[in-house]
Amino acid sequence: MNGMKWCKNVVVVDADYVDKVAFDLIVNFERMIGRRIPKADMARWADCVALDGGLRPGDNETQVILIHDKGKDGLRNFEPGNYQKELNGMAFKDHLGEFVFEAYPVEELTTKGDFFAEVLQTVCEQQEVEWLMVIPDAEDAYIYNKVKATLRQDDHADRHVTVFTMQPTAGGNFRQEILGYSLMAALGIRGEELTIEN
Repeated sequence: MNGMKWCKNVVVVDADYVDKVAFDLIVNFERMIGRRIPKADMARWADCVALDGGLRPGDNETQVILIHDKGKDGLRNFEPGNYQKELNGMAFKDHLGEFVFEAYPVEELTTKGDFFAEVLQTVCEQQEVEWLMVIPDAEDAYIYNKVKATLRQDDHADRHVTVFTMQPTAGGNFRQEILGYSLMAALGIRGEELTIEN
């Protein structure tokens, strides 16, 4: 990661965690609304995360950093999902600008939580990064506390930081968004399908 060119907007994702949450949503909502739910649209999800993180339409450049376990070759519940064949080094462009994907496996000498915090620390050291969106496994208290500690030490006063979790959590010098909303949009689950009939 050292020496790489950084974009003004960066998304740091625990890809294994997001894949697990997408799977849980697919299983639960298929049962609830009575129809098959396709895999999440990766481009649509990246758009929704960027919008939830504060980006607006324009000629933006956004890096999406996918951190994953070394043994995993891809996301099972996203399309496209294969790290090396379909995502790493790939990009797409739409009304929010260009999104560039990078996939990094966790090396054997460290843990997922520590590696995630190291990557986040590296991003925080880049003065050109103005919009930062972080999607950790917030259900793991160790990881989430490391994320909070790393962001607390961030001295970039004008940086806009948003952390995505499935439940609102206490503390932190950052905005929070609910991860489920962007995933539901990417899975094609519409609000009107969720209305409860009396």
